[in-house]
Amino acid sequence: MTGYGKASAEYQGKKIIAEVKSLNSKALDLSTRVASVYREKEMEVRAMITQALERGKVEFNLWTEQQDQADASPINADLLGAYYRQMKDISSRCGVPEPSDWWQALLRMPDVLSRGEVQQELSEEEWSVARDVVQQAVDQLVAFRRQEGEALQKKFEEKLDNIAALLAGIEPYEKQRVEKIRQRIVEGLAAIPDVQYDKNRLEQEMIYYIEKLDISEEKQRLANHLRYFRETMQDGHGQGKKLCFIAQEMGREINTTGSKSNLAEMQNIVVRMKDELEQIKEQVLNVM
Repeated sequence: MTGYGKASAEYQGKKIIAEVKSLNSKALDLSTRVASVYREKEMEVRAMITQALERGKVEFNLWTEQQDQADASPINADLLGAYYRQMKDISSRCGVPEPSDWWQALLRMPDVLSRGEVQQELSEEEWSVARDVVQQAVDQLVAFRRQEGEALQKKFEEKLDNIAALLAGIEPYEKQRVEKIRQRIVEGLAAIPDVQYDKNRLEQEMIYYIEKLDISEEKQRLANHLRYFRETMQDGHGQGKKLCFIAQEMGREINTTGSKSNLAEMQNIVVRMKDELEQIKEQVLNVM
């Protein structure tokens, strides 16, 4: 969901500029700063952004710059004079000392410096230009996101392939593990002097114990989750939350496999699977 877009256009001696950027977020968290001349259109701007972006922590700015006064911000002389008279009057009535530096004090007052914004009634013609600028900036951000999404899909495919390969690599150790468990139990019993036991009962207990360590179901569910993750990516827009849920389920199956492994070689494979999945989880937050 990260992205950036910026666009500008000229209109009657001034430059209209729109800038929008977004970061990851579970929902749409939109903050806007709009030049006062376009303030009446702020709700329309927010609707345009909401419809296009849907999710993300989004910051949007729309402002103007004077083309012929690029080196200086105009001073509102009437407003500055009004502030001066009010401050003189308050100082006299309340016995508060007057500022030692009148210019520094007055220039800090609100709206004395217009900072390049043109205070005038907004015409339909100007808003049409400004609206196009907003749309261009948003379109750039969407294009940025789409490009990032294509790169993420390739990354996910690579990680899914790695997990699938590691999952297949567990199978040879499963047969070894069963035999090692059986041999360890028999050797342990043999080491106890003069022990008497029912061999049939021993076989039943060993079968029960080995069944508790069986990971066939976990392997099957993990394979299903891998396939479902790929299918969900192909569904297109708006699947980010679903991919997060699938990744969580994949993690559960991998963790259960690790807890049942009881063999160093298998546990090493599980650790590598967790590493691949963690890289998916880090990046899946960036999917719409």
